[in-house]
Amino acid sequence: MLQVNDIRENTEKIIKALSKRGIDATTDLQAVLKADEERRGTQAKLDETLAQSNKFSKEIGMLFKNGETQKANLLKERTTQLKESSKQLQDQLAKADETLQKLLYTLPNVPHVSVPAGNDENDNEEVFRECDIPTLEEGSLPHWELAKKYDLIDFELGVKVTGAGFPVYKGKGAKLQRALISYFLDKNTEAGYTEYQVPHLVNEASGFGTGQLPDKEGQMYHVTADDLYLIPTAEVPVTNMFRGDLLMHNQLPITCTGYTPCFRREAGSYGAHVRGLNRLHQFDKVEIVRIEHPDHSYEALDGMVEHVKDILRELKLPYRILRLCGGDLGFTAALTFDFEVFSTAQDRWLEISSVSNFETFQANRLKLRFKDKEGNNNLVHTLNGSALALPRVLAGILENYQTPEGIKVPEVLIPYCGFDIIQ
Repeated sequence: MLQVNDIRENTEKIIKALSKRGIDATTDLQAVLKADEERRGTQAKLDETLAQSNKFSKEIGMLFKNGETQKANLLKERTTQLKESSKQLQDQLAKADETLQKLLYTLPNVPHVSVPAGNDENDNEEVFRECDIPTLEEGSLPHWELAKKYDLIDFELGVKVTGAGFPVYKGKGAKLQRALISYFLDKNTEAGYTEYQVPHLVNEASGFGTGQLPDKEGQMYHVTADDLYLIPTAEVPVTNMFRGDLLMHNQLPITCTGYTPCFRREAGSYGAHVRGLNRLHQFDKVEIVRIEHPDHSYEALDGMVEHVKDILRELKLPYRILRLCGGDLGFTAALTFDFEVFSTAQDRWLEISSVSNFETFQANRLKLRFKDKEGNNNLVHTLNGSALALPRVLAGILENYQTPEGIKVPEVLIPYCGFDIIQ
């Protein structure tokens, strides 16, 4: 969430930056400033009324003490009026606060200066590419056909049990899935991230804290009876573990990793591009989250990018990195790098990770601060990334490692799954 003081002091700068997202925020920012003026004006009236009421209360005591009962009673009547006025002003202030918060919740994060302007994924910038794309034998299959051929994933059984987008992993498919989870977690903990097991449902406050609500409300599964939401990513519960905290500067950075299933309605997703593992309603993902001092967050972002690179190098998958343009940037992000693995059998790139710096956007919603060396309270920067999302990594492995003899297993995964080929 943007900070009102920043909006007031840098209105034109923010309007220009948000134009990278393809939006004109002029009217919205003016509405925020107007709402804030009304809130501050109401607060000033309330403060004045309460001060006057406190002053009269002291005077009433002195008047009674001095025997000036008539004057005391007159002031008591005036105090009663002031109390009624303060109650009305408190109600007005609460409404003004609510109006201001609702307006702020609608504003996306300000893109970092390095974010290119653009409308959609076609305007993203490729900033890195590594690993040669393998040449497959004639008759090579896409992963959904390979999964059926080698009895690794049963998509139809998932439809029977739940519905489309909920696959059932079987035999070596399930073992390979488990191997990837363990490998990702080991890589993350070896890099200094502390592993957490977190709830898979969160409350509304958590959804607002990390920005999934109200922006993605229609994309989250809502358990209405208990007013809880199934998590779309481990980022939500992990980051919210620190909601409302005041940290000391020497506690930073805080680095976390966790494996969770993720649940996304993916409403409106149809067509050939969502076949097989390309887009699911339930999938597994290992996440990394960092809470950083603002001075070090972009250095940390670079480190996260290098960390994901190292994982993909060990898996020997062809990948590229994109810097997302303003029009494709997530609502909460200031800067995002997307990792895509090349699906050789499908002849297309598949997103497997997003690594983002949210700067103070989430922290302001979370009221997550740190006390600096001078004793001042400041908002932290929050960052997160997938390390990694499993479905498209698995799709890439099945397709890129297929041979006439079977599907080879990446060397780094063999100790985790116990076999080197799927036949």
